Amino acid sequence: MSAIAALHDPARREESAADHESGKARPLLEAVGLTKHFGNFTALNNVSLALQAGEFHALLGENGAGKSTLVKCILGYYRPDAGDVVLDGREQTIENPRDARRLGIGMVYQHFTLVPAMTVLENLVMSRVDVPRVVDWKAERRALIRFLETMPLKVPLDTPVDRLSAGERQKTEILKQLYLGSRVLVLDEPTSVLTPDEAREVLGFLRKRARETGMAVLLITHKFAEVTAFCDRVTVLRRGIKAGQGTVADLSIADMAAMMIGERDLAEVPDREATTPGSSPVLRLEAVRSGDAATRGSIAIEALDVFAGEIVGIAGISGNGQKRLVDLLSGQEAPDAGTLLVKGEPYDASRAAAQKLKVRCLPEEPLRNACVGRMSVSDNLAFRSFDRDAEGRRIRLLDRQRMRSEAERLIAAYAVKTQSPSAPVATLSGGNVQRAVLARELQGETDLLVAANPCFGLDFGAVADIRAQLIAARNRGTAVLLVSEDLDEIVALSDRIMVMFEGRIVYECAGGAEADTTVIGGHMAGHG
Repeated sequence: MSAIAALHDPARREESAADHESGKARPLLEAVGLTKHFGNFTALNNVSLALQAGEFHALLGENGAGKSTLVKCILGYYRPDAGDVVLDGREQTIENPRDARRLGIGMVYQHFTLVPAMTVLENLVMSRVDVPRVVDWKAERRALIRFLETMPLKVPLDTPVDRLSAGERQKTEILKQLYLGSRVLVLDEPTSVLTPDEAREVLGFLRKRARETGMAVLLITHKFAEVTAFCDRVTVLRRGIKAGQGTVADLSIADMAAMMIGERDLAEVPDREATTPGSSPVLRLEAVRSGDAATRGSIAIEALDVFAGEIVGIAGISGNGQKRLVDLLSGQEAPDAGTLLVKGEPYDASRAAAQKLKVRCLPEEPLRNACVGRMSVSDNLAFRSFDRDAEGRRIRLLDRQRMRSEAERLIAAYAVKTQSPSAPVATLSGGNVQRAVLARELQGETDLLVAANPCFGLDFGAVADIRAQLIAARNRGTAVLLVSEDLDEIVALSDRIMVMFEGRIVYECAGGAEADTTVIGGHMAGHG
């Protein structure tokens, strides 16, 4: 459907008439009736979106709602099967991302796109579409210094990207788009690697910049606090269609959530019940060292204890040793020095030790790190128990009937959405893979659960499900070590919070309402 033909569509004509009567300016960018099919699957069905100049606009929806497909159609990664992209009132043919770049449409992705071995200066210069064959680096440096003098976001020009903090990398990604002259800027979960202060700085700056220059910003986020604090309007997608839209001032969080999930009930996250920690910790780390001390991501932890019936949250910016800590506890790495104890016994994180001491792990990106994608959901759910009978005794032959029966029980108990227990686990959505792995890890008695970024990239409904299961495990007496880059999640779920910076525990405080996110964020950035 062309932009002109779209005006003959009743819904589109009504929207345009309302805009005319209200005196609205012509949108800077419009997606008009975009539709995209992948075989028999309709990922996007007649979706329209309008961005006004100077507007900060939120795009919400659960995983699989069509957000990425919509954005990729606008940016030229996909060709829509129907509909148009209109910029400044003119239909545009965007064959590829280079076409979008030439039109001033840019995107800051959830995962960094900078070249790690190149400096900030080199990354910014080489990102242009008009890079000369022979680069005058002195002139480029002068131009970039003049540009950065107008920006409140500061990054070191001559530092290789792989030596920057996660926050500095994200700022560089944003500065790159501004340097390239983006008039429309799409942000995909831009604050996931930022401290609270950095997140406020970045989003506040971009909102101010949009209003001053007429740039339009489209923010993809799962954080309602960011929407209510910074956005003007919101568009919500659900199952490939536009489920609603409106001004943020007129919508409550409950309204936006209802548009996202429809009539489906969310899991209710239980309160943290009063528990009585034992006299000795379930997990104890003493003087643990792993990795070269001069290398990013190494750890040097003097002491870390987790008691039964509590959640200890590990907060920190990505790259400060959290991944190595989880790798040590899951058996992916071995400590270079120090002691790991579980219930007072030395712990080597082998399968035998994990079974004996009832240690379970929910790693980040479970489809890659905790599953075999081609194997069935039933087989993946049996990884902990396939060689044991119902009484825990070793068996020599697989009991397929019992495996399937147990899989059906866990699928029902943890609301895992799958075609059948026989379906490959790789066919499940991210949230359902996470539910399946959590179901496997929490079956039977669990004394220690290590959960790494358990809700990263998951939608609103899946997040509620996973958090409810973590609190329920804690209330049953499980010791939970929660490692997350989402500070809001750490504060909401944890009884105690520890901050990691450059591989060390640098701060500890109580979780929940007593936690001061400003103080925690300062320690995360190394300013404590």
